[in-house]
Amino acid sequence: MRKVQAREITEAVKELTIKANYEIPQETVALFQEAVKREESPLGREVLQQILLNAQIASEEKMPYCQDTGVTVVFIEVGQEVVIEGGTLEEAVNEGVRQATEEGLLRASMVWDPLFERKNTGDNTPAIIHTEVVPGDRVKITVAPKGAGSENTSRLAMLKPADGWEGAKRFILETVKNAGPNACPPLTVGVGIGGNFEYCAYLAKKALLRPHGERHPDPLIAKVEEELIEDINKLGLGPMGFGGTVTAVDVKVEMYPCHIASLPVAVNIQCHASRHAEREI
Repeated sequence: MRKVQAREITEAVKELTIKANYEIPQETVALFQEAVKREESPLGREVLQQILLNAQIASEEKMPYCQDTGVTVVFIEVGQEVVIEGGTLEEAVNEGVRQATEEGLLRASMVWDPLFERKNTGDNTPAIIHTEVVPGDRVKITVAPKGAGSENTSRLAMLKPADGWEGAKRFILETVKNAGPNACPPLTVGVGIGGNFEYCAYLAKKALLRPHGERHPDPLIAKVEEELIEDINKLGLGPMGFGGTVTAVDVKVEMYPCHIASLPVAVNIQCHASRHAEREI
């Protein structure tokens, strides 16, 4: 068994949370640069150039890329040969978020309770934590801050099996269209198909972590992704909703077996920043 101290997890979460808010992934920046070349709208090209400039300033000046530093979503893969000492995993993660919010000058956006007083927790905790036990003796941590603009436009539907691919695609396209400018396009669209009510939503969010430009290894699902990118860009929303030919820079689809009477479909829309950072301990 390998021992991992809780403080190591706290330090990693802190550093990753700050990094994810300051530095847009290079593969995302590359997609914006490519999008400038193929965007047909002059205003759309100007918006994309402003996005690239914003990414450069945020990285160089070490300041948040967006004022909405989001709900801190943390995906953790814990090796089954790992023992965490000195505290619980949940406590370690939330302490990392707390420290990142203070040291990184990130906005505190979490409120409790959600219905009545909506009192700010003051340190952007608690995080949303997804934990998976995997083989080995390592801990992989991925931090993906998620702003409200894109999250609020995400949707889930329990379709009928008879709706099939055409029904699922219609729901996905309607969700993106209804999001309009609120999700700050050009978007990355995560789609989860299958599982059940809660698992298809998890799949949609996890799909967003796959590197940009990387198609699904299953050729059938890869074809679905390419079809969705083409159809979404025909919607004409364009960069930041000002109109244009680049509404989405990428679409990621994940599937899972489901009940014979169900067809769950979830769409998790990500803003253009597509913030995330990862590390293995």
